[in-house]
Amino acid sequence: MIKRTDHRDGHKGKHNGEMTREDYKEREVYVGVGLPLTKSEGSDGKKQLTNGMQRVHRILTDEELAQGKTTRWQEMEIHGRIRNISPSMFMNYQHITALFMNGNQLTRIPAEICHLSNLTMLDLSHNKLKSLPAELGDMISLCSLYLNNNQLRVLPFELGKLFRLHTLGLTGNPLSPEINKIYHETNGQQKLLQFLLDHLAINTVPPPERNWVMIRHADPDRPIATFTVLCYNVLCDKYATATAYSYCPSWALNWEYRKNAIMKEIRNYEADIVTLQEVETEQFKLLFNPELKALGYASVFSPKSRAKTMNDEEKKYVDGCAIFWKSDKFELERDWLIEFTQVAMRVSAERVTQVPVQKAQSSEHMLNRVMPRDNIALCAVLRVKDNVYNNRRLSMSPGESVVGCPLVVCTAHIHWDPEFCDVKLVQSIMLTSELNRLLQEVSEKFRMHANQIPVLICGDLNSLPDSGVFEFLSKGHISRNHSDLKQFKEDPILEKFSISADSTVYGHTLRLDSSVDTSSVPFTNYTLDFKGVIDYIFSTPQSLARLGVLGPFDMPWIQQNKIIGFPHPHVPSDHIPIMAQYAIIPSSHQQQHPNNSKVNTVNHLGLNNNSASYGSHGFGQLNFGR
Repeated sequence: MIKRTDHRDGHKGKHNGEMTREDYKEREVYVGVGLPLTKSEGSDGKKQLTNGMQRVHRILTDEELAQGKTTRWQEMEIHGRIRNISPSMFMNYQHITALFMNGNQLTRIPAEICHLSNLTMLDLSHNKLKSLPAELGDMISLCSLYLNNNQLRVLPFELGKLFRLHTLGLTGNPLSPEINKIYHETNGQQKLLQFLLDHLAINTVPPPERNWVMIRHADPDRPIATFTVLCYNVLCDKYATATAYSYCPSWALNWEYRKNAIMKEIRNYEADIVTLQEVETEQFKLLFNPELKALGYASVFSPKSRAKTMNDEEKKYVDGCAIFWKSDKFELERDWLIEFTQVAMRVSAERVTQVPVQKAQSSEHMLNRVMPRDNIALCAVLRVKDNVYNNRRLSMSPGESVVGCPLVVCTAHIHWDPEFCDVKLVQSIMLTSELNRLLQEVSEKFRMHANQIPVLICGDLNSLPDSGVFEFLSKGHISRNHSDLKQFKEDPILEKFSISADSTVYGHTLRLDSSVDTSSVPFTNYTLDFKGVIDYIFSTPQSLARLGVLGPFDMPWIQQNKIIGFPHPHVPSDHIPIMAQYAIIPSSHQQQHPNNSKVNTVNHLGLNNNSASYGSHGFGQLNFGR
């Protein structure tokens, strides 16, 4: 649609789709990107613009107009030496993608222009603009912005937020020497946008502290072993590129800035156990390990599998997973690395050996889809120490003490690509299978049943709550025909990882419960293109009672400050940390489950808000047998 404001009588003429030929004859042509070089169009309905582009249109015939026909329009032209634009106009045309207001006599642009959120092209050239509204920086869909031949000396720093902008026209303005110099350098447009973004004043206060949500209250008069666990993807430096996070100022994306903010967050939460993903090998050695060691933590770390194929210099920049624990509360019994690449190779080799004639087509899926993704999971078998009891002076019977008992902590980083939901699910199935192998060894050493051992699975699973990964982990089983399995549907190779008496599902025996309440936590990962929950802390509720969790990030702060994605000067990663507190349930108080409950038929998705366990006290009232 072409919309024209006629300055002679103040009337705005709207033509359903196109201008009439008479309109073209009356129209005075100004030099601007939105106007045709000539008043005529070709037989194909194309108009040649001054920037070399063409606009295709068709003029409705008189017969079509008489029939009441209309066209769908997304462009608007406003011409006629206009001096002022009503702010209300921008509220009525929020669907348009291109707006041409060049060749007028505008001295200011209303801030309400930011309501045109779908605009990709804006031509304000050949006016008399002396300033621009800061709200222009909120129009993040803009790809082309023409401000040529105005009276602009300075630009609002907010323009730096227009990270999609690939054309910025500023010629013919009396720009300040600093802006003018940058603009005329090689690749000056992008350099200028980066300059503006880097100098953007952070007028926002830091986000409010996240609330702690209590679920159960432990009786202070009872000796109960409690601890907290934090899970955090810290965004490895090599992934924090200006291309991926162009909306973030470069100084706030720089690792030297972010690392201090990340360490500040970790120190602030003071968790007893800290699990991290995307930890660069060199930064583990230089930053995380020494800094946290000084705070009383011990640790284990492993890089992704690709590090094995690299020289010492290249290995420094491979990211991996790390687990830290307070050495006064836990000691390391052993660590256990799960390399999904190695697991895929092992099971594929076994399959080919067993079925040589078929050449194991299912093994080919495993080798081609799963094996190339070198994600890992890292486990630490910890031995509980006295200091997990805050009230150690209270007496307890030997059967109630958990000192010396094992706690298995696992952190995992599952494959990221949404197109590989089958790989994510297969890696998760592998994870539970490998954990089961570990638990069998731990149970023999500690002379206890495997399902009595408390287990935590923390990590960036790159999977939403409606995914097959979440369903499998939380329910304990998944259909062999689940859509997320893709080529692996009914694939016999996955039977090697399944523990289930039901031949229609793949199952595990961990009976896991997620600490993240997806109904109240809208995201753990927040970027321009994706916002959702993909980080989790799973626990075994028969041996770990969840006492509380860290609440959601403050959404009003995000909305009020128009934050379009993390990282941000106040948020150092694209993920936010998640945290929970648990009480360790002594094996003598655990409810025994039948051996055939490998496929869980009980809802383990979390606590019911109406549960009597809220505000309860003591072992029995904490419902430790759940």
